[in-house]
Amino acid sequence: MLATLNDVLIPAKKGRYAVGMFNALNVEMARGVISAAEETRSPVIVGTAEVLLPYVPLENVADVLIPMARRASVPVAVHYDHGITFLRCMEALKLGFTSIMYDCSTDTYEENIRKVAELSRIAHAFGASVEAELGHVGDNEGGVECGSNTPGHESLYTDPRQVKDFVERSGADALAIAVGTAHGPYKLPPKLDFFRIRTIAETIPTPLVLHGGSGLSDDDFRQAIARGISKVNIFTNINIAGAAASKAALNGGASAMTDLMAAQTSVINEECANIMRLFSSDGKA
Repeated sequence: MLATLNDVLIPAKKGRYAVGMFNALNVEMARGVISAAEETRSPVIVGTAEVLLPYVPLENVADVLIPMARRASVPVAVHYDHGITFLRCMEALKLGFTSIMYDCSTDTYEENIRKVAELSRIAHAFGASVEAELGHVGDNEGGVECGSNTPGHESLYTDPRQVKDFVERSGADALAIAVGTAHGPYKLPPKLDFFRIRTIAETIPTPLVLHGGSGLSDDDFRQAIARGISKVNIFTNINIAGAAASKAALNGGASAMTDLMAAQTSVINEECANIMRLFSSDGKA
């Protein structure tokens, strides 16, 4: 069934578990994620991000994900992640995405609030929910060790003193926070600021989001969720797992695209089901 972030994250916050958000760019990835959610009876979030649009256009992702979400036997939010431009966010809303992350985290504090508040008013009129980011979760590309607690990186972390004002004025339904993670494969093990997570969670009722989840340890996830994280974004794990399954199938004699599909779907299903159990969202749908 098609859901919004509020439908799946408010219960998660109350129940102290987390819902996984998995980018799913084709039918095989979508089948793997949604079948895992149905098998584990877990709510789930699927989607794409603006940075991924060169690989698959937004309308094609919508064509796949939205009908599959409607048919699913568990709540499935269809999420447009890290929307950088207002026009792309609007396109996602018009295509039927039920959740938009408008990433204005590199803007000034006041401009971040202004832009998110504008989109929140529009998205809520569509019946969709909005995620914002305060602080900045960077990339692991380019040699920057964003999760390593290198001196100076703390300046990018979310300031707990700002969160109440930010969510009240922006109207955001969920808040992504910067606490030591980064996007993409980690060059060094990340060091999460668990005290910061707890402080923010105790300051606002808004569900909190952890980006850059691929590559964290199971204990990192458990501690982050215990301290107040309600949504975790995962992509690198399943992206690499799908490619490895394809390579194994080719090495095993596969010679056509159709020979790769089942392998990709199966490994993504298994990976996602394990993550859902780790996040304790299994049995919550």
